[in-house]
Amino acid sequence: MTGPLVPFREFVLKVHSRCDLACDHCYVYEHADQSWLTRPKTISDEAISWTARRLAEHARTHALPSVTVILHGGEPLLAGPARLRRVCEELGSSLNGIAELDLRIHTNGVQLSPRYLDLFDEFHVRVGISLDGDRAANDRHRRFANGRSSHPMVMRAVGLLREERYRHLDLGLLCTVDIHNDPVAVHDALAGLEPPLVDFLLPHATWDDPPARPDGSPTAYAEWLLTVFDRWTEQGRPMPVRMFASVLSSLNGGPSLTESLGLAPTDLVVIETDGKLEQVDSLKSAYEGAAATGFDVFRNTFDEVAAHPGVQARQLGLAGVSETCRRCPVVRSCGGGLYTHRYRSEHGSDSGFDNPSVYCADLAALIRGIEERTAAATESPAVRAPDELRAAHQDLTRTLLAVLHDTLDGQGGELWDDAWRLAATVEADAPGAEALDAVLAHPYTRTWLVGALEDVQAGRGLTEPAAERLAATVAAAAVRAGLDLPVPVAYRDGSLHLPTLGTVVIGDPGERGGAVVRATGDGFLVRRQDATPGAPGAPGAELRIPREGPGGPHWRPVRVLRQAPAPALLLDDLDPLRDCFDIPATGRLAAERADAWAHRIAGAWTLLADAVPDQAAEAARTLTTVTPLAAGAAEPGRHGHGALGVGETADGKELALGLLSGFRRAKLRALGEVTDLYALDGTWEHRTPWGSGHVTFSRLLAETFERAGLGLYDPRFLEGVPEALDMIENAAEVTVDGKQLITAVRKEISGTRSAAGKNQGRNVPPSGHAANVLESDRKVTFE
Repeated sequence: MTGPLVPFREFVLKVHSRCDLACDHCYVYEHADQSWLTRPKTISDEAISWTARRLAEHARTHALPSVTVILHGGEPLLAGPARLRRVCEELGSSLNGIAELDLRIHTNGVQLSPRYLDLFDEFHVRVGISLDGDRAANDRHRRFANGRSSHPMVMRAVGLLREERYRHLDLGLLCTVDIHNDPVAVHDALAGLEPPLVDFLLPHATWDDPPARPDGSPTAYAEWLLTVFDRWTEQGRPMPVRMFASVLSSLNGGPSLTESLGLAPTDLVVIETDGKLEQVDSLKSAYEGAAATGFDVFRNTFDEVAAHPGVQARQLGLAGVSETCRRCPVVRSCGGGLYTHRYRSEHGSDSGFDNPSVYCADLAALIRGIEERTAAATESPAVRAPDELRAAHQDLTRTLLAVLHDTLDGQGGELWDDAWRLAATVEADAPGAEALDAVLAHPYTRTWLVGALEDVQAGRGLTEPAAERLAATVAAAAVRAGLDLPVPVAYRDGSLHLPTLGTVVIGDPGERGGAVVRATGDGFLVRRQDATPGAPGAPGAELRIPREGPGGPHWRPVRVLRQAPAPALLLDDLDPLRDCFDIPATGRLAAERADAWAHRIAGAWTLLADAVPDQAAEAARTLTTVTPLAAGAAEPGRHGHGALGVGETADGKELALGLLSGFRRAKLRALGEVTDLYALDGTWEHRTPWGSGHVTFSRLLAETFERAGLGLYDPRFLEGVPEALDMIENAAEVTVDGKQLITAVRKEISGTRSAAGKNQGRNVPPSGHAANVLESDRKVTFE
């Protein structure tokens, strides 16, 4: 099985093939592949030049913004300053104007001196040093051939990198795990050096040559690393640890951060001192020639290497791991472990890596151990509390606005710049800040923000309606706060809409122009700046708009539905951006129809408050806006948290169940916008207990979450929900926050389980209006 070609972004360049230490755990000299014996000690000028040429070719072909080159060995410092200078000059020259060059060197530190560091400073080469902990730990393996300790010389090298003049070159420390060493002592020794990063590496091993386990424990390495993790946490996480950061990232839906964990495709290639191109170096631990490709820089491109079956096997993600791993709940974090560690010769050379890692039990215990220790601290408050979810969405809206402004970089135009400046003035006033928050929280703010940001990031620039909307938003906030602040605005088609307030009719249909809005004690004034004689707001004249009252020929207020037990809701049949559902929104409703809407929603809310009081109360704190739709179904629109689209055809019972259904779907969507509930959706398929076939994880979660909520109203909906919750909790896609949500749902339905049990085994389908809610023709959408 092969996949699309993945370009290389990381290149390990062997500049010297020998070493000045005799580490007994070294995969280059002590493991199965002994090809180092036949390679030249130092890379040649020709190999350097061809490597530089191939790098530039690869970067240009794939439009790579940057490439990372790691100078490696053996011990790369044995190449000497002159040879290393030649490498740096050639690589930098070849990539100049094509891609940024990120140069690094991995060394044991024994030879490191100011002479090398001054060279590295000149070419911006960052330095990583191998150090296994305190002297006792480091001396266990990292000694000279005569048995002499290397620790004092390595510490001297680390001390040089800690000097102010070289600190910016410090890449961090690489520590190979040995479970004979004291994990706390190792941690403290490394942390005491204040490195910018620590990378713990499991010793290379295979099923043929398994790692040492003195006490026979299948999780000895996990126990060692978790002891380090506990100490690291206890000490306030004094430095980043790549392995821990990778596990924490993947548990929360993010990417893996190291080749040894996760499902990300590998993008690394090795250039040996003789110019031969090989796969990742650790494969030398498996068998003689395991890393070989048959290619070299003189005759072959990096694309040819990227197409090599052995390279592509490590780029297949989930498809590239064993069947056992594909079924494992932690595979998204583990990724089957380092490719090398899967090797078992008895399976044959073609399938020798089709196994779980020899560290399988360790990796599973490590990932679960980190999750158990950190879940409470890493969970998003938005999953736990509706008020936190609302606050997170407010933050998201403000963040989008800030990103849009920053992306514009002064190119938003005069109206945008004036509105931005005045927004700061409004926010500086306490009532103004509250009013601005209220307008930004209007669900249709998100509609124009997302669209505007997409336009600007795509290079299309800011549209006039987007700039006009920001100005109208600031004006609405100033009016709500009663601030005596003139706010320039723009109108189109003869009207000016102030979000959350209403629409001012300022001219004839089709007319466009500018105006100024200013708050008064009982409302606000609108002065049209480019009016023609006889038009509303003629030059020098003003339209005086009262905040209260039914409106008039020049003012159409957004009406508020106020009928208990329903919450006070904006009946927004005016906002130009409300038509963001897949069913058209209605036009302005007549007064009697608006009253009918209030009665219908109040009646439905009565049913909800009686049957599901907790959910009704949560919905009352979340819902802000109702938008009438023409008829029929409506899927979630492109808007923010708090909007409800309702079709005319729903009766009281349908509306009540539809409100509840929409609330559940909207809450799940809102959570997904501020935190990751799952990752790699669509990678696996799941069969739902209620027989809707194989579905993606996101659909399984959505259906389960919705059915659980409806089951509180009608227990028949709970059929299969407990089984689905088990499936979700044990799925590879679910994150820490996803598990937190499932825990909340279990608690939510715990009181209705007995009622659901009456129907268990009979697969009783919902009937009547309840059945309609779970079909695609829903009439209510809540966001």
